Amino acid sequence: MEEPLFDHNLLIEMSWYKMPFGAHKGKFLSELPESYYVWFRRQGFPKGKLGNYMTTVFDMKVNGIEDILREIRKNTVNDRPVF
Repeated sequence: MEEPLFDHNLLIEMSWYKMPFGAHKGKFLSELPESYYVWFRRQGFPKGKLGNYMTTVFDMKVNGIEDILREIRKNTVNDRPVF
């Protein structure tokens, strides 16, 4: 059996992940304004999981598909991951 190319649990975790600092502390990454992501894109995203998630959410916003993350939250409200 082949390994999956993507772990869907990471997508669920990313949809529930909140900004841990700054002006938008406590907001879901998908709810941050695009201008905030553009600033980070110029300055450099944080290292680690947060930076990886922010890069992905930025790409989703640019492509107009960040609503996927809202749908995931709606459909996993009882299975919310613990960080």
